[in-house]
Amino acid sequence: MLLRFHRERAGMTQEGLGNHVGYSKSQVAMVERGERSPRGQFVEIADQVLGAQGALLVVAETEFKKDGLPPWTEDYLVEEKKAAALHVYQTNLIPGSLQTEAYSRAVFSSNRCPTLDDEEIEKRVASRQERQQLYTRKPAPTVSYVLEESVLTRPLGGKDTLKEQLHHILAIGELRHVEVQVMPHDRQDHAGLAGRMSLLETADRHRLAYVEGHKGGYFVSEQPDVGNLFSKYGILQAQALTPEDSATLIEKVAREL
Repeated sequence: MLLRFHRERAGMTQEGLGNHVGYSKSQVAMVERGERSPRGQFVEIADQVLGAQGALLVVAETEFKKDGLPPWTEDYLVEEKKAAALHVYQTNLIPGSLQTEAYSRAVFSSNRCPTLDDEEIEKRVASRQERQQLYTRKPAPTVSYVLEESVLTRPLGGKDTLKEQLHHILAIGELRHVEVQVMPHDRQDHAGLAGRMSLLETADRHRLAYVEGHKGGYFVSEQPDVGNLFSKYGILQAQALTPEDSATLIEKVAREL
């Protein structure tokens, strides 16, 4: 609301402000409604061009950085919270939306360059746990995962943490709207060698793909790229173990810890 107040007082439209900060009119509107956090230099530029004299900077410091998440992650979570379908292929660790609290803490504690302090870690753990609403919200989204087998055996946080995490995956996999599949080590043909990805469908079935690396993440929404990624995910599902066989493997790994 404060952003809207200063924008209107300055006699500037959402589109006009967007031209200054590199946002579309609809993206500016989302920031004003609190539906997405401002990223990059949005706040600094808006504060200057609207003559807010630092007011927007103060609000941004207290409101938009409370979860400690990188801006590209925030953008993705906005889409995940409202997605009608979510499909995730993960290569290195348990996907964030599947992680237990202890496993999440182990992941963030492993961060290096920069190393996160305890307060920052706890903020990120809390934010990650909120994503578990994916499994209880209504209407229920369609959710699927394809996980590399190595993910099941990497003992982040120790064996007890991993065992708890595997049991959590089994419990989530029993939900009617969730499927979990494992890509076995011995596959001689593999469609996912380019790395992890998250695929989303909106309520009106618009498709988005999200890819994240060391320097940040980005959305893929244009054809043929997004269609190719959805097709690749379909091949991954066909190559992976069935949900039933995957559950059997996960149970075996947990039992042997």
